[in-house]
Amino acid sequence: MGEGSSNNQTRAYLMKRFETLGIHPRGKLGQNFLIDLNLLRLLYQSAELEKNDVVLEVGTGTGSLTGAMAREAAVVITVEVDSVMHEMAKQEHWDKPNIRFLFADILENKNRLNRDVLNVVREELAKSPDRRFKLCANLPYQIATPLMSNLLLSDVPPYSMTVTIQKEVGDRICAKPRTKDYGALAVWTQAQCDCRIVRIMPPSVFWPRPKVDSAIVQCVYNQKKRARIPNLRFFHEFVRALFFHRRKFIRSVLCSAFKNRLEKDVVDKVLTEMDLKGEIRAETLTVKQILELSEKFRVLFPPEKQTLLS
Repeated sequence: MGEGSSNNQTRAYLMKRFETLGIHPRGKLGQNFLIDLNLLRLLYQSAELEKNDVVLEVGTGTGSLTGAMAREAAVVITVEVDSVMHEMAKQEHWDKPNIRFLFADILENKNRLNRDVLNVVREELAKSPDRRFKLCANLPYQIATPLMSNLLLSDVPPYSMTVTIQKEVGDRICAKPRTKDYGALAVWTQAQCDCRIVRIMPPSVFWPRPKVDSAIVQCVYNQKKRARIPNLRFFHEFVRALFFHRRKFIRSVLCSAFKNRLEKDVVDKVLTEMDLKGEIRAETLTVKQILELSEKFRVLFPPEKQTLLS
């Protein structure tokens, strides 16, 4: 979902502005504008922006959220892939020197963030030792998972991520073990963050209306949790492998993940050490148990082979 225009971000205002420009919201870019100003305010207020914050916004749109955040933060780095929206927002906020407008795709591919954007984030963070990096955005549905996941894998993990996303994705981020939504995304995020759903939002608060409910979700980075993961990339790959075939029993999944690298009796030995039966499924394990299981396997490999599972 892209974000919108000015303090007058109502459906009527946006429709008139788009008509004047002879353009239409682009569904393939996830351009659904948040037209409930109270919810727009809730979004950035939930991020608790301060004067030392470097804020990344993905989906500038016409700049309503951008301008509001610029009044609170040290700098807003806002990324837009639509050239018309990019120029519209720049014209709207030409007089705000603490907004950096980037015409770019935040994703190089689903597994890699745009390096140029991350370099701008690093540049702004380096200007003062007390600066904090936050993600606050009305995200396009299709980029929410890869963006948030890859930020946690990067060398500049955000202090917090406060975003509007598809409710289904929010449910998956905050899910508990033994529920249908619990999977790799929940484990990966909760292993590093404290996560919560701030507000569920119906389609009627957006224009054009999406076909599903949305949610404001917040994930606050927890350094103590992060310190439990010696090799972040290994853990990331381990979690993805663990839930790749979520209906399979865990012994079968692990034997497949480490095929040609570990004998099955080694897998059995690790499971026995953790008092886990091979006939359980990954969705029954807590985040803490998965962290411990990952470490049991990681230490079986020399450092140069702890990057990928295959």
